[in-house]
Amino acid sequence: MSTDTTQLGGQQLSPLARFERLMMATDGSEFSAGAERVAIAMAAKAGVALTVVTAVIASPDLDGLGTDGMGKSEAEATERLERVEANAAKQGVRCTKVIRYGDDPYREIVNEAEDSNADLVIVGRRGKRGLARLMMGDATIKVIGNARCSVMVVPKASDMWQTRILLATDGSRSGDAAAVAAARIAHCCGNPVTVVSAKVPSHSEARQAEAQQTVDRIVRHLRSEGLQADGLVERGEAHDVIASAARGCGADLIIMGSHGRTGLGRLLLGSNSERVIGQATCPVMVVKG
Repeated sequence: MSTDTTQLGGQQLSPLARFERLMMATDGSEFSAGAERVAIAMAAKAGVALTVVTAVIASPDLDGLGTDGMGKSEAEATERLERVEANAAKQGVRCTKVIRYGDDPYREIVNEAEDSNADLVIVGRRGKRGLARLMMGDATIKVIGNARCSVMVVPKASDMWQTRILLATDGSRSGDAAAVAAARIAHCCGNPVTVVSAKVPSHSEARQAEAQQTVDRIVRHLRSEGLQADGLVERGEAHDVIASAARGCGADLIIMGSHGRTGLGRLLLGSNSERVIGQATCPVMVVKG
Protein backbone atom coordinates (compact mmCIF):
# COMPACT_ATOMS: atom_id res chain seq x y z
CA MET A 1 0.00 0.00 0.00
CA SER A 2 1.30 3.45 -0.84
CA THR A 3 1.97 5.72 2.10
CA ASP A 4 1.24 9.31 2.94
CA THR A 5 1.54 11.45 6.03
CA THR A 6 -1.40 13.80 6.43
CA GLN A 7 -2.26 16.26 9.16
CA LEU A 8 -5.82 16.20 10.44
CA GLY A 9 -6.52 18.41 13.41
CA GLY A 10 -2.90 18.18 14.54
CA GLN A 11 -2.74 14.39 14.28
CA GLN A 12 -0.45 12.50 11.92
CA LEU A 13 -2.13 9.69 10.05
CA SER A 14 0.18 7.31 8.21
CA PRO A 15 0.16 5.12 6.20
CA LEU A 16 -2.92 5.92 4.13
CA ALA A 17 -3.92 4.66 0.72
CA ARG A 18 -3.91 6.99 -2.25
CA PHE A 19 -6.24 4.60 -4.12
CA GLU A 20 -3.80 4.35 -7.01
CA ARG A 21 -3.92 0.55 -7.18
CA LEU A 22 -7.52 -0.54 -7.56
CA MET A 23 -8.64 -4.15 -7.49
CA MET A 24 -12.13 -5.44 -8.25
CA ALA A 25 -13.33 -8.97 -7.48
CA THR A 26 -16.15 -10.50 -9.52
CA ASP A 27 -17.99 -13.80 -9.64
CA GLY A 28 -19.80 -12.88 -12.83
CA SER A 29 -23.20 -12.80 -11.15
CA GLU A 30 -25.73 -9.98 -11.04
CA PHE A 31 -24.44 -9.15 -7.57
CA SER A 32 -21.09 -8.10 -9.04
CA ALA A 33 -22.62 -5.76 -11.63
CA GLY A 34 -22.50 -2.66 -9.45
CA ALA A 35 -18.94 -3.35 -8.33
CA GLU A 36 -17.88 -3.72 -11.97
CA ARG A 37 -19.48 -0.41 -12.99
CA VAL A 38 -18.10 1.52 -10.04
CA ALA A 39 -14.59 0.03 -10.28
CA ILE A 40 -14.30 0.89 -13.98
CA ALA A 41 -15.70 4.39 -13.47
CA MET A 42 -13.42 5.02 -10.50
CA ALA A 43 -10.34 3.83 -12.42
CA ALA A 44 -11.30 6.03 -15.37
CA LYS A 45 -11.81 9.07 -13.12
CA ALA A 46 -8.48 8.53 -11.36
CA GLY A 47 -6.63 7.64 -14.56
CA VAL A 48 -5.29 4.36 -13.20
CA ALA A 49 -5.30 0.72 -14.26
CA LEU A 50 -7.62 -1.86 -12.71
CA THR A 51 -6.80 -5.36 -11.51
CA VAL A 52 -9.78 -7.68 -12.00
CA VAL A 53 -9.75 -10.96 -10.11
CA THR A 54 -12.04 -13.95 -10.07
CA ALA A 55 -11.76 -17.27 -8.28
CA VAL A 56 -12.03 -20.84 -9.49
CA ILE A 57 -12.87 -23.36 -6.80
CA ALA A 58 -10.12 -25.96 -6.75
CA SER A 59 -10.08 -28.25 -3.74
CA PRO A 60 -9.32 -31.95 -3.27
CA ASP A 61 -12.39 -32.05 -1.03
CA LEU A 62 -14.70 -31.23 -3.94
CA ASP A 63 -15.79 -34.51 -5.51
CA GLY A 64 -17.08 -34.80 -9.01
CA LEU A 65 -15.41 -31.70 -10.39
CA GLY A 66 -12.98 -33.61 -12.57
CA THR A 67 -10.94 -32.35 -15.49
CA ASP A 68 -14.00 -31.46 -17.56
CA GLY A 69 -15.55 -29.53 -14.69
CA MET A 70 -12.35 -27.64 -14.00
CA GLY A 71 -11.99 -26.76 -17.67
CA LYS A 72 -15.53 -25.42 -17.74
CA SER A 73 -14.92 -23.36 -14.60
CA GLU A 74 -11.74 -21.90 -16.08
CA ALA A 75 -13.49 -21.06 -19.34
CA GLU A 76 -16.28 -19.28 -17.47
CA ALA A 77 -13.74 -17.37 -15.37
CA THR A 78 -11.85 -16.28 -18.48
CA GLU A 79 -15.08 -15.20 -20.16
CA ARG A 80 -16.20 -12.98 -17.29
CA LEU A 81 -12.77 -11.37 -17.00
CA GLU A 82 -12.71 -10.64 -20.72
CA ARG A 83 -16.18 -9.13 -20.50
CA VAL A 84 -15.05 -6.76 -17.75
CA GLU A 85 -11.91 -5.94 -19.73
CA ALA A 86 -13.99 -5.06 -22.79
CA ASN A 87 -16.28 -2.80 -20.75
CA ALA A 88 -13.27 -1.12 -19.15
CA ALA A 89 -11.63 -0.53 -22.53
CA LYS A 90 -14.67 1.49 -23.61
CA GLN A 91 -13.79 3.98 -20.85
CA GLY A 92 -10.07 3.90 -21.58
CA VAL A 93 -9.19 1.75 -18.57
CA ARG A 94 -6.49 -0.89 -18.85
CA CYS A 95 -7.11 -4.14 -16.96
CA THR A 96 -4.88 -6.81 -15.49
CA LYS A 97 -6.88 -10.05 -15.41
CA VAL A 98 -6.22 -12.58 -12.65
CA ILE A 99 -7.69 -16.06 -12.02
CA ARG A 100 -7.02 -17.43 -8.54
CA TYR A 101 -7.50 -21.06 -7.55
CA GLY A 102 -8.52 -22.16 -4.08
CA ASP A 103 -11.22 -23.65 -1.89
CA ASP A 104 -12.61 -20.32 -0.63
CA PRO A 105 -13.13 -17.25 -2.85
CA TYR A 106 -12.64 -14.72 -0.06
CA ARG A 107 -9.17 -16.06 0.75
CA GLU A 108 -8.11 -15.75 -2.88
CA ILE A 109 -9.41 -12.19 -3.05
CA VAL A 110 -7.50 -11.25 0.10
CA ASN A 111 -4.33 -12.99 -1.13
CA GLU A 112 -4.48 -11.24 -4.49
CA ALA A 113 -4.98 -7.89 -2.78
CA GLU A 114 -1.81 -8.60 -0.83
CA ASP A 115 0.13 -9.84 -3.86
CA SER A 116 -0.88 -6.87 -6.03
CA ASN A 117 -0.36 -4.38 -3.17
CA ALA A 118 -3.89 -3.06 -3.68
CA ASP A 119 -4.94 0.21 -2.07
CA LEU A 120 -8.64 -0.56 -2.43
CA VAL A 121 -10.64 -3.73 -3.10
CA ILE A 122 -14.06 -3.26 -4.71
CA VAL A 123 -16.60 -6.06 -4.24
CA GLY A 124 -20.31 -6.72 -4.55
CA ARG A 125 -22.44 -6.95 -1.45
CA ARG A 126 -23.44 -10.54 -2.12
CA GLY A 127 -22.33 -13.40 -4.32
CA LYS A 128 -24.00 -16.07 -6.37
CA ARG A 129 -23.44 -18.64 -3.64
CA GLY A 130 -26.30 -16.96 -1.82
CA LEU A 131 -24.65 -16.96 1.58
CA ALA A 132 -26.03 -13.80 3.14
CA ARG A 133 -26.11 -12.18 6.53
CA LEU A 134 -28.00 -8.91 6.83
CA MET A 135 -28.05 -8.86 3.02
CA MET A 136 -24.27 -9.18 2.84
CA GLY A 137 -22.49 -12.24 1.49
CA ASP A 138 -20.23 -14.43 3.56
CA ALA A 139 -17.25 -13.84 1.27
CA THR A 140 -17.76 -10.06 1.40
CA ILE A 141 -17.81 -10.09 5.20
CA LYS A 142 -14.56 -12.06 5.28
CA VAL A 143 -12.85 -9.84 2.71
CA ILE A 144 -13.62 -6.73 4.76
CA GLY A 145 -12.44 -8.38 7.95
CA ASN A 146 -9.22 -9.86 6.57
CA ALA A 147 -7.95 -7.51 3.86
CA ARG A 148 -5.19 -5.15 4.97
CA CYS A 149 -6.34 -2.46 2.59
CA SER A 150 -9.60 -0.55 2.41
CA VAL A 151 -12.66 -2.25 0.91
CA MET A 152 -15.59 -0.76 -1.00
CA VAL A 153 -18.85 -2.74 -0.99
CA VAL A 154 -21.19 -1.96 -3.87
CA PRO A 155 -24.88 -2.98 -4.14
CA LYS A 156 -25.76 -4.48 -7.51
CA ALA A 157 -27.82 -1.48 -8.69
CA SER A 158 -25.26 1.18 -7.73
CA ASP A 159 -23.38 3.50 -10.04
CA MET A 160 -20.48 5.89 -9.56
CA TRP A 161 -21.35 8.58 -7.04
CA GLN A 162 -22.14 12.05 -8.34
CA THR A 163 -24.01 13.93 -5.62
CA ARG A 164 -22.58 13.85 -2.10
CA ILE A 165 -20.22 11.90 0.15
CA LEU A 166 -21.34 11.00 3.66
CA LEU A 167 -18.37 10.63 6.02
CA ALA A 168 -19.21 8.78 9.24
CA THR A 169 -16.79 9.26 12.11
CA ASP A 170 -16.49 8.57 15.82
CA GLY A 171 -13.20 10.37 16.41
CA SER A 172 -11.11 7.21 16.25
CA ARG A 173 -7.93 6.74 14.21
CA SER A 174 -9.96 4.85 11.63
CA GLY A 175 -12.44 7.69 11.54
CA ASP A 176 -9.63 10.14 10.78
CA ALA A 177 -8.27 7.79 8.12
CA ALA A 178 -11.74 7.77 6.57
CA ALA A 179 -11.76 11.58 6.64
CA VAL A 180 -8.51 11.73 4.67
CA ALA A 181 -9.89 9.22 2.16
CA ALA A 182 -13.07 11.26 1.82
CA ALA A 183 -11.05 14.40 1.18
CA ARG A 184 -9.07 12.70 -1.58
CA ILE A 185 -12.19 11.40 -3.29
CA ALA A 186 -13.99 14.72 -2.92
CA HIS A 187 -11.05 16.52 -4.54
CA CYS A 188 -10.98 14.00 -7.38
CA CYS A 189 -14.73 13.91 -8.03
CA GLY A 190 -15.80 17.40 -6.94
CA ASN A 191 -18.34 16.20 -4.38
CA PRO A 192 -19.46 18.02 -1.23
CA VAL A 193 -19.04 16.13 2.04
CA THR A 194 -21.43 15.76 4.97
CA VAL A 195 -19.70 14.65 8.17
CA VAL A 196 -21.91 12.74 10.59
CA SER A 197 -21.45 11.38 14.08
CA ALA A 198 -23.81 9.88 16.64
CA LYS A 199 -24.53 10.64 20.28
CA VAL A 200 -25.06 7.03 21.33
CA PRO A 201 -27.46 6.88 24.30
CA SER A 202 -25.42 4.23 26.12
CA HIS A 203 -22.27 6.38 26.06
CA SER A 204 -21.30 8.79 28.82
CA GLU A 205 -22.22 12.46 28.57
CA ALA A 206 -18.56 13.32 27.99
CA ARG A 207 -18.31 10.80 25.16
CA GLN A 208 -21.52 12.10 23.60
CA ALA A 209 -20.17 15.66 23.74
CA GLU A 210 -17.14 14.53 21.76
CA ALA A 211 -19.34 13.76 18.76
CA GLN A 212 -19.93 17.44 18.00
CA GLN A 213 -16.29 18.29 18.66
CA THR A 214 -15.16 15.58 16.24
CA VAL A 215 -17.54 16.68 13.50
CA ASP A 216 -16.51 20.33 13.89
CA ARG A 217 -12.81 19.42 13.73
CA ILE A 218 -13.19 17.39 10.54
CA VAL A 219 -15.46 19.94 8.85
CA ARG A 220 -12.83 22.62 9.55
CA HIS A 221 -10.14 20.41 8.05
CA LEU A 222 -12.14 19.69 4.90
CA ARG A 223 -12.99 23.35 4.41
CA SER A 224 -9.34 24.28 4.90
CA GLU A 225 -8.60 22.06 1.91
CA GLY A 226 -11.05 24.00 -0.20
CA LEU A 227 -13.84 21.43 -0.01
CA GLN A 228 -17.53 22.08 0.55
CA ALA A 229 -18.39 20.42 3.86
CA ASP A 230 -21.07 20.49 6.52
CA GLY A 231 -21.68 18.57 9.72
CA LEU A 232 -24.48 16.67 11.40
CA VAL A 233 -24.76 15.15 14.87
CA GLU A 234 -27.80 13.12 15.87
CA ARG A 235 -28.75 11.09 18.92
CA GLY A 236 -29.22 7.36 18.36
CA GLU A 237 -27.40 4.15 17.52
CA ALA A 238 -24.58 4.84 15.10
CA HIS A 239 -25.81 2.66 12.24
CA ASP A 240 -29.29 4.18 12.39
CA VAL A 241 -27.90 7.72 12.45
CA ILE A 242 -25.64 7.00 9.48
CA ALA A 243 -28.40 5.39 7.42
CA SER A 244 -30.82 8.23 8.19
CA ALA A 245 -28.21 10.87 7.37
CA ALA A 246 -27.40 9.23 4.04
CA ARG A 247 -31.05 9.31 3.05
CA GLY A 248 -31.56 12.84 4.33
CA CYS A 249 -28.64 14.43 2.48
CA GLY A 250 -28.94 12.32 -0.64
CA ALA A 251 -25.49 10.79 -0.29
CA ASP A 252 -24.48 8.31 -2.97
CA LEU A 253 -21.22 7.26 -1.28
CA ILE A 254 -20.67 6.45 2.40
CA ILE A 255 -17.15 6.39 3.83
CA MET A 256 -16.42 5.09 7.32
CA GLY A 257 -13.55 3.66 9.32
CA SER A 258 -13.07 -0.04 9.89
CA HIS A 259 -12.41 0.14 13.64
CA GLY A 260 -14.49 1.97 16.19
CA ARG A 261 -13.43 3.18 19.61
CA THR A 262 -13.99 -0.18 21.24
CA GLY A 263 -10.48 -1.40 21.95
CA LEU A 264 -11.21 -4.67 20.17
CA GLY A 265 -8.65 -3.93 17.48
CA ARG A 266 -10.65 -5.47 14.65
CA LEU A 267 -13.59 -4.74 12.40
CA LEU A 268 -16.82 -5.17 14.32
CA LEU A 269 -18.79 -7.02 11.68
CA GLY A 270 -22.27 -7.70 12.98
CA SER A 271 -22.23 -4.22 14.51
CA ASN A 272 -22.18 -0.74 12.96
CA SER A 273 -20.15 -1.43 9.83
CA GLU A 274 -22.11 -4.47 8.76
CA ARG A 275 -25.46 -2.86 9.51
CA VAL A 276 -24.59 0.27 7.54
CA ILE A 277 -23.49 -1.81 4.55
CA GLY A 278 -26.59 -3.96 4.78
CA GLN A 279 -28.94 -0.97 4.80
CA ALA A 280 -27.14 1.22 2.27
CA THR A 281 -28.39 1.61 -1.29
CA CYS A 282 -25.07 3.18 -2.36
CA PRO A 283 -21.42 2.09 -2.21
CA VAL A 284 -19.84 1.96 1.25
CA MET A 285 -16.08 2.36 1.61
CA VAL A 286 -14.60 0.82 4.77
CA VAL A 287 -11.24 2.49 5.37
CA LYS A 288 -8.46 0.74 7.23
CA GLY A 289 -6.38 3.02 9.39
